[in-house]
Amino acid sequence: MSGFMSSSIGKKFFMSITGLFLMVFLLVHLTANLALLFGPEAFNKVSHFMGTNPIIQVMQPVLAIGFILHILYASMLTIQNQKARPESYAKTVNGHQSSWTSKNMYILGGVVLSFLVLHIINFFWKMKVTGSPLLNEVEVDGEMMENAYGLVVGLFKDPQLGIVYSLVYILGAVGLGFHLTHGFWSSFQTIGMSNDLWRKRLTAVGYLFALLIGAGFSIIPLFLMITA
Repeated sequence: MSGFMSSSIGKKFFMSITGLFLMVFLLVHLTANLALLFGPEAFNKVSHFMGTNPIIQVMQPVLAIGFILHILYASMLTIQNQKARPESYAKTVNGHQSSWTSKNMYILGGVVLSFLVLHIINFFWKMKVTGSPLLNEVEVDGEMMENAYGLVVGLFKDPQLGIVYSLVYILGAVGLGFHLTHGFWSSFQTIGMSNDLWRKRLTAVGYLFALLIGAGFSIIPLFLMITA
């Protein structure tokens, strides 16, 4: 098992498995965040559920491990490929002309990581560790809960930095979308769906998924800037 994990195939396999896991998380996270479009009560309810549900609490460290392993295996593969080939990136991928995204996956991954760190600092860390005056409890349907909506709106509507934060989040969402255009079908290809028929299908689905995730996360700061 240790030999498989240290091999190039093993690294690609585990990077693909963690990537698929993270894509499921992105879909769930986006669904929860889109509650922002329906007002403070809707989002506070969703946020309260996500913050108190025991299954989700157990999944948080699993998610963190998934991110770490995905970054670790991606870094090892990138270094390994650069050592094997003097040029920066391969010109083809399994006989197909490589796209701009496939040649820049590690750079796009860095953009996504920066986006993730900013997201954790602005929201997760404040909700779980430091707190914030914007999180003062509110009553929703007779139950007291943190005002997560106030925290999010307070960031994107900040009179000094709101526009900057919004643009950075949109840039991060676009980078995530580009990362997924290659990562989606590549993950399935690595686990065996590699013939031409499946590649074409997964490429098409991958573009749709990437568009959904990228546009979905982008529309939130845009909507809040305009309407909140």
